[in-house]
Amino acid sequence: MSFEALSPDESTPFRIIFVCTGNICRSPMAEVVLRDLVTRSGLGRLITTSSAGTGDWHVGEQADIRTIKALAKKGYDGSHHRARQFDPAWFADLDLVVVLDRSQERILRNWATNEHDRNKVRLLLSFDASQATLHDVPDPYYSDDAMFDAVLGMIEGANLALFKQLAPAIRQGVR
Repeated sequence: MSFEALSPDESTPFRIIFVCTGNICRSPMAEVVLRDLVTRSGLGRLITTSSAGTGDWHVGEQADIRTIKALAKKGYDGSHHRARQFDPAWFADLDLVVVLDRSQERILRNWATNEHDRNKVRLLLSFDASQATLHDVPDPYYSDDAMFDAVLGMIEGANLALFKQLAPAIRQGVR
């Protein structure tokens, strides 16, 4: 995805949402990691992050305790997260919808009512050349702490690659 067509407007930040299945494992990790990169870079007014799930099973719940622990081990705070379900009406207010696997990609592209919104949907790993061929960030929900740590590592790498593509365009005012 090219970020060349972005218009600089501090009153309207670039809005990114991360979407996984239940919004308690992968997408909260991605939201917290990118928010940390954005905050540390001084671009917090220009880029906002959020997350949601395609399903409603966990709406209102905190992130999975293993997600919170994996994040804390790396110095991130995921304790304030509350799960929510993606609402297709949100497409109009979003610039980028980053999904964690191809099942969310299919669902969200089906929920989009026009080509413009379908084009906002991107796989997280597609931003990272070293991981792009994997396509999907595995869902660690039915696994152990080590898998949560591994998934967080994948998300950190892909978010860094996404940020490296996005930040220069935002800084230069060339969206």
